[in-house]
Amino acid sequence: MAGHSKWANIQHRKNRQDAKRGLLWTKLIREITVAARDGGGDPGMNPRLRLALEKASAGNVPKDTVNKAIQRGSGRLEGVSYEEIRYEGYGAGGAAIIVDCLTDNRTRTVAEVRHAFSKFGGNLGTDGSVAYQFRHCGQFVFAPGTPEDRVFEVGLEAGADDVQRADDGSVEVVCAPGDFEKVRQSFVSARLVPEVADITMKALNEVALQGDEAQKMKRLLEALEDLDDVQHVYTSAAIEDES
Repeated sequence: MAGHSKWANIQHRKNRQDAKRGLLWTKLIREITVAARDGGGDPGMNPRLRLALEKASAGNVPKDTVNKAIQRGSGRLEGVSYEEIRYEGYGAGGAAIIVDCLTDNRTRTVAEVRHAFSKFGGNLGTDGSVAYQFRHCGQFVFAPGTPEDRVFEVGLEAGADDVQRADDGSVEVVCAPGDFEKVRQSFVSARLVPEVADITMKALNEVALQGDEAQKMKRLLEALEDLDDVQHVYTSAAIEDES
């Protein structure tokens, strides 16, 4: 039966990351380096670094590699200086896309991002052209079958703003970025393990895509995610599952 499946999309992206582990490591190392540069090398005092380290651990990045990234970021080792850049644009069906990058060469990065948009039927926009369609927030997604009542109870007690059950049975929790760590720790204490736990840009309104438009958007998103300089890709597209 056709329909948008948040869970199917999450699993698809996770499987792609697992298949491209070397590229994933590169992105995680860059995030650790910049997080340490901007907030210091102590994860206890740097929430961004703490989250990056958890992702690196989940991605099996070697500890020595992680430690060197922290040292480079905090100035104890020489290394490349990365710049944070955000690009905004539209894909198939007018769905909005945000692309967050870490780069040591802005000219190269914008050329690669623009090429991906053009090749797969998208359009690169100007700063602020789509960002207003997203909310910066903490997001947790639990697998279908997770007890919704328990997630609801723990999440809201910890300060989450909203808990929703999707049609596919997955449960999503949203909170303010500043409450992310508190909510995450509450789920850990309650032994509730989310499949997704991240600070993200969540679309305020989704654009349902199916057929050719859905395939075009998938190819565009994957092309962007495969670029070395791209850290995160966010979209308002809801890809329809036609199985």
